[in-house]
Amino acid sequence: MKVTIVDYGAGNVPSVERALQRLGADSERTNSPERISNAETLLLPGVGHYAALVRALDEQNLRGPLTEALRRGVPFLGICLGLQVLYESSEEASQLRGLNLLPGKVCALPSTVKLPHMGWNQVTRKCESRLLEGIPVDSYFYFAHSYALLAANGNATATCTHGADFAAVVEKLNIFAVQFHPEKSGEPGARLLQNFLRLAA
Repeated sequence: MKVTIVDYGAGNVPSVERALQRLGADSERTNSPERISNAETLLLPGVGHYAALVRALDEQNLRGPLTEALRRGVPFLGICLGLQVLYESSEEASQLRGLNLLPGKVCALPSTVKLPHMGWNQVTRKCESRLLEGIPVDSYFYFAHSYALLAANGNATATCTHGADFAAVVEKLNIFAVQFHPEKSGEPGARLLQNFLRLAA
């Protein structure tokens, strides 16, 4: 199985590649619509501004192949912005449309807390999570963001709190996504990536 990393220009692609390599996974990075259409497994990393991600997907003609692949059932993991773009829109760039594969809108975290939410934080499981299987319930993961899906809807299997509760892990059928960075989250992050690879196989 090969993991196809959607390479629209995000800065964390090399660290995601290294994390997959340590687990023995075969990966390729691409911004080719054809390769994304034919992918066995897809991973969308993301750091930076929501608008940069959405515009890159549209300018490189990746939106259609990506959404079609996910609707067809191709296993998918979104990281950070890769989670946020699954929803209808984000307050970070409200004029732009997300992939609209899941219901909900991404909002700014409350200004009453230090932003961005940067560093280690604990996640709370809301229900059984395939991504978090075998990971201790008191584990910490590494976050770096100012926006999040605040209203934990039916797709959030785990939440985190920074000024407000937000979705930390999302799972629906073949679609998996995390607000934190598993590639920077030590052993729990490695186990999560391993769980995804097993689910995608």
